[in-house]
Amino acid sequence: MRGEQAHCGCLADRAHRGGVVDTRALGATSNLRDNVAMSFDRTLDESALFRICFVCTGNICRSPMAEVLFRDIVKNAGYEGAVTVMSAGTGDWHVGENSDSRTIAALDAHGYDGSRHRAKQFDPEWFENLDLIVVFDRSQERILRAWASTEQDRGKVQMLLSFDHEQAAQIDVPDPYYSDAAMFDGVLGMIQHACAALFRQIEPGIRRGVS
Repeated sequence: MRGEQAHCGCLADRAHRGGVVDTRALGATSNLRDNVAMSFDRTLDESALFRICFVCTGNICRSPMAEVLFRDIVKNAGYEGAVTVMSAGTGDWHVGENSDSRTIAALDAHGYDGSRHRAKQFDPEWFENLDLIVVFDRSQERILRAWASTEQDRGKVQMLLSFDHEQAAQIDVPDPYYSDAAMFDGVLGMIQHACAALFRQIEPGIRRGVS
């Protein structure tokens, strides 16, 4: 955990350079397009202090949950214009599709709207424009770190549960795709708890950046 906290501190500081966004680290957004010439359902705000992408396998179960939940945390904290949140998948099987119906139902049962999501595949060109890329299991971690062309970009890829000391020992967030609605609800709870822990670690840097 000590290493992960240090990493988060570095990420938070990257969003804050004496109260000014370090745009060299963030880069431009002109290359951020999805794989089927469709626009992102959530575009990266060029003025955002911090840019995060949640990545699972198909972008229809775990990562859409995290995107919705984390965006709600950001909004409730008053940082909606300072943090950009998006999600994607390592594979292209579901590009353009809605989230899994069980994902939408689990979110809806807890008061969240996941109906607007459209699946995207992660593009390695996005690395330079993102501050943090959060994955859910070790297979996604291996894939994305293999796609990264620099050590700096590989360091941006982090496991979600590593930010949550209460769940870190589990390492992976299980894929609920081949399970039932109860599993989706359980996974949603895991992600919700870990997203709150993640936000607590990056929030100090964001707060300094907007002050």
